[in-house]
Parts: sequence; structure tokens; C-alpha cells
Amino acid sequence: MAYVSVPKDLSTVKTKVVFNLTKRQLICFSAALAIGLPLFFFTKDSVGSSVATLIMIFSMLPLFMFAIYEKHGQPLELILKHYIEVRFLKPKKRPYKTNNFYAVIMRQDKLDEEVKHIVKHAKTIPPEAIKSGKAGNKSCYIKS
Repeated sequence: MAYVSVPKDLSTVKTKVVFNLTKRQLICFSAALAIGLPLFFFTKDSVGSSVATLIMIFSMLPLFMFAIYEKHGQPLELILKHYIEVRFLKPKKRPYKTNNFYAVIMRQDKLDEEVKHIVKHAKTIPPEAIKSGKAGNKSCYIKS
């Protein structure tokens, strides 16, 4: 009897395009082939076939890694991006900061009390103060 394993999480299943390769693998392998073969044929006569083969392999290896390597569902370029950000771009010390909601409430309560105090003790602005332009100075209208 034939046994076929079916994954429980179907989001990890990747659609295959050609030759049982995903679109990503097909593009990366094609790019590696386009870089590696001409490099091999141009360097074969000058450095020998074994050295040219090693040069071809090392030039194609990064593209093979981009095609195949995946960790925790993340491709290699995303892993490298995160590594570069953490290692070089972000600061080394990143303190944990929180917004203290209680302090915000207390600050708002203090401002509300100040507004209530100003409104309660303020007189009405006399019309001559508005005409003379001194209405902007509200300190002269507050009772002490």
C-alpha cells in the first residue's frame, strides 16, 4: 500500500512550476547558469579547467543558496537583511521604553485642573482691552 504524507499546514506547500522547481528556484538557477557557464568557458583556457571549474562553482554558489536556503519560512535575502540591520544599522543598546499610561492620565488631570482654575477665577474681558490690543495678556484678568 502506498503511503503519502500530507502536511498539516498547507501554507508551507509551495507551487511547483517546471521540473518540480518553484518559480524562485527556477529564476535563481537560471541566473547561476547564465553567470557560471560563460565564466567557465572564458577562464578555462587561461587558468586550466580545474581552476575554472572552482571559479564557476564559487560564482554560482551564492545564487544556489538564495534559491534553496530557507529558515523558519524566511528566504536567505530576508535573513541577511535582518542580520545587517541588527549588526550594523541599528544601535547596539536599545533600551525598552514604555508609555506610562498613568503618567499621561495624571498630566491630563493636572491640565484640566489648571483650566478649571483659570475659568473659575477669570473675569470677562472689558471691551476697551479688546480695542487696545491688550486682550492677549490674560494674566491681568485673573484674580489672585
